[in-house]
Amino acid sequence: MRRLFDDELDELDNGFTEMGILVSNVVQQSVDAFIDHDRQAAQAIIDHDHEINEREIQLESKSFEIIALYQPVTSDLREVVTILKAVSDLERAGDHARNIAHATIEVKGNTRVAEIEAQIAEMGHLTTDMVKQAIQAYVDKDEEAAKTLVTVNDHLVEYRDQIMRDSYNKITTDANVLVAAMNYNNVAADLVRISDYLTNVGEWIVYLKTGQIVELKLMK
Repeated sequence: MRRLFDDELDELDNGFTEMGILVSNVVQQSVDAFIDHDRQAAQAIIDHDHEINEREIQLESKSFEIIALYQPVTSDLREVVTILKAVSDLERAGDHARNIAHATIEVKGNTRVAEIEAQIAEMGHLTTDMVKQAIQAYVDKDEEAAKTLVTVNDHLVEYRDQIMRDSYNKITTDANVLVAAMNYNNVAADLVRISDYLTNVGEWIVYLKTGQIVELKLMK
């Protein structure tokens, strides 16, 4: 029975890791599409959004099945609960990547600001790396690595605030950038929301290791 449980848990772990890689790729693709003004790539992201949703449903179903069949306790139960909760955060992160794809389509053809788009590109790389860091922290069951995710979240908030200031300054001198500036602010906000959800994943990793539910932003 234990061997069957371990096999099922390994399958669940692998599925969660694969979902994390998928979300990381989609975040990067959405930012690349926005920066490259690539409406076709953006539409492909929107069209394939269901894949992340389906992964979430599969992993949730698998988690409930394992709980019902094996009735795990202590650390085993925490591992299943961690995945059950964290997949929801990954799915929501994917939703915000889809929002960025929609912004790519909306902003096409409007006056754009290269220096702000460069900041968004940097935010995108930082966010993508954060997803990878979160998944690696889960794979390694690394509580300390999970806690560092909140620092990345702080950096992304700083980027967002700077983009908001720069967008406002551009609007005051050139009204033609209004639509683009609104989209810049929205994309920056979406990237911060993605990092918020990855911070949540970090909190679930801490729970997995300690059994304690924490708020990493309050622990700084």
